[in-house]
Amino acid sequence: MAIISNGTTIADAGAFSASLGSMVHIKTVTASSSADVTFVHGTSSVVLDSTYPIYLFKLINPHPATAGKLNVFFRDGGTDYDATCNGSNFSAYHAEDDSATSLYNEGDSDATQSATVPVIRNLGNEADSSCAAIMYLFNPASTTFAKHYIINTNYVYGSSYGCFSDRKGGYINTATAIDGVQFKMASGNIDSGTFKLYGIKDS
Repeated sequence: MAIISNGTTIADAGAFSASLGSMVHIKTVTASSSADVTFVHGTSSVVLDSTYPIYLFKLINPHPATAGKLNVFFRDGGTDYDATCNGSNFSAYHAEDDSATSLYNEGDSDATQSATVPVIRNLGNEADSSCAAIMYLFNPASTTFAKHYIINTNYVYGSSYGCFSDRKGGYINTATAIDGVQFKMASGNIDSGTFKLYGIKDS
């Protein structure tokens, strides 16, 4: 039997992985000069309720028509995407030519009792700029606790700028269930990109 580390076998690792639950694809939306990309429970086959304890959003090469911030907004039962968020972030940078590196807090991406952040990433609209991100949303149907999110992003900003790797986390400061999630540029349309929603089972 192969050993991975600390006496853990491949069979053990498989059992542990299975215990984390399985991922179920719910919806894919392809942006094309779109004002926003929105997932609303009960609309267009979207499930975003107590069916799953964790939801996962995958953003594959979102590209803006106009350079700027790609934001995510949450809806707490009304029609507006204005649920209040709190959060923090850090970003690591490495230039393509190895001339510069950095690890820093990106202050304008922090959320302090705000409905206009978290910011997924400040995106350029150069042809070769590209981005990939995942966002976990935990227990959005809870009417007792705040709802936590974790966002991981990797980004290439145009010619030879290099790699930005971001880690963001926070919570939606409401005890009301979250039933909608919207991705939107601060200005202009989402020119292209694929947005996927999955539910993660707890068993």
